[in-house]
Amino acid sequence: MQYISTRGDAPRLNFEEVVLTGLARDGGLYVPETWPQMSKDEIRGLAGKSYAEVAAQVLQPFLGDCISPTEFREMTEKAYGTFFHKAVVPLSQLGENEFLMELYHGPTLAFKDVALQLLGLLYDHLLGKQDKRVTIIGATSGDTGSAAIEACRGRDAVDIFILHPAGRVSDVQRRQMTTVLDSNVHNIAVEGDFDDCQAMVKAMFNDLEFRDRLSVSAVNSINWARVMAQIVYYFTTAVSLGGPDRPISYSVPSGNFGDIYAGYCAHKMGLPIDQLIVATNRNDILSRFFNTGEYRKTGVNPTVSPSMDIQVSSNFERFLFELCGRDGSAIKERMRQLDDEDGFAVNMSQMNEALFSAGNCSEQDTLSTIKSTLAESNKLIDPHTAIGLKVSEDCRSNSAVPMVCLSTAHPAKFPVAVEKAIGKYPELPAHLDDLFDRDEKFDQLQNDLGTVKSYITKRARILSSV
Repeated sequence: MQYISTRGDAPRLNFEEVVLTGLARDGGLYVPETWPQMSKDEIRGLAGKSYAEVAAQVLQPFLGDCISPTEFREMTEKAYGTFFHKAVVPLSQLGENEFLMELYHGPTLAFKDVALQLLGLLYDHLLGKQDKRVTIIGATSGDTGSAAIEACRGRDAVDIFILHPAGRVSDVQRRQMTTVLDSNVHNIAVEGDFDDCQAMVKAMFNDLEFRDRLSVSAVNSINWARVMAQIVYYFTTAVSLGGPDRPISYSVPSGNFGDIYAGYCAHKMGLPIDQLIVATNRNDILSRFFNTGEYRKTGVNPTVSPSMDIQVSSNFERFLFELCGRDGSAIKERMRQLDDEDGFAVNMSQMNEALFSAGNCSEQDTLSTIKSTLAESNKLIDPHTAIGLKVSEDCRSNSAVPMVCLSTAHPAKFPVAVEKAIGKYPELPAHLDDLFDRDEKFDQLQNDLGTVKSYITKRARILSSV
């Protein structure tokens, strides 16, 4: 298996190189050169297997010969042994043909754990083979940071620096990052929004001298391994509901487009999917694109669903690459327009992927959906999940097809929003019940690339080991 850049000017890499590289050297994102295929018989054969077994089978083709099946199976068993539910990603039923995919049973209570618990083990394995260290730099709108820190804390071969927008993540999200006191963990609160943080990370990757000197790698979903690991739960849930002999639809709360892109990957691999619904909050650049063909930045507004307060969705570039016939020059031009003109348009005749629908959800509808879901189904949900549910109601095309909404985080991660909706705070799970008593460690920095680069350079241990 080889990987190519969405912008066409970076070298082809194998899986090991892609994981440790993160962003391509031409500024693009790596995608598989070809999509592995799973037959209907192979998909049926996943029934009855554990989540770790399915992950090993579905993902092995992406690894090529970089990791043996035996070694990888050991990794999946270890990664998913950290979850607090034996099914890892269980389904719960809300209505006659409506389901929640519960993605919050990992250590940090969010869907990012599903990928990052595995990615941490991949780093250990690949860095151990090369006797090498890396400096991981990532941006978070709330959940990626804590999941990445949990996966990388205490690892001798890794220093991790996570940028988050100061004051724009929930208190629980912030404390899940800043109360980890391991010496290899560095939290940076940037005086800006998530797009500012993400732009800085990309700028540091595009500074090739800085990147090479610090051996920089990525845990954001710009790293292919992040998206790859998320493909698995589309297969497990589809099989649980009768796939591949019936199609399944999914509604996905969408900010950085990684979670729904993973569903698209599963579709490309042969999983029958009827609809992929892109559900956004009032920061609706993605839903506007799928409804108009225009992708245009309009500024970020803070909401009760902060993990989706994003305008520049990294993984959208991967989908655009497929939409434009894998033409790297077309992607470079679109990205230039996004930088210089704040957006671009796509001829909707190119939109041959009829499985996509999209809509947005207001603040009031978000809170009302939390309240009504609890009253009608006795299920407490977080605000991002609420957006997925509300938009699925608006965009669902066939009620006979099972609809699965991705429940991306535990409601206790967003207690202020939940309290607004139902009148009381949700309780944290037992392993986090002392979270607000723990000491915090982070530094708040100006929204300035030079300042952040200097901070990282002074603390990256790789410089003292070369």
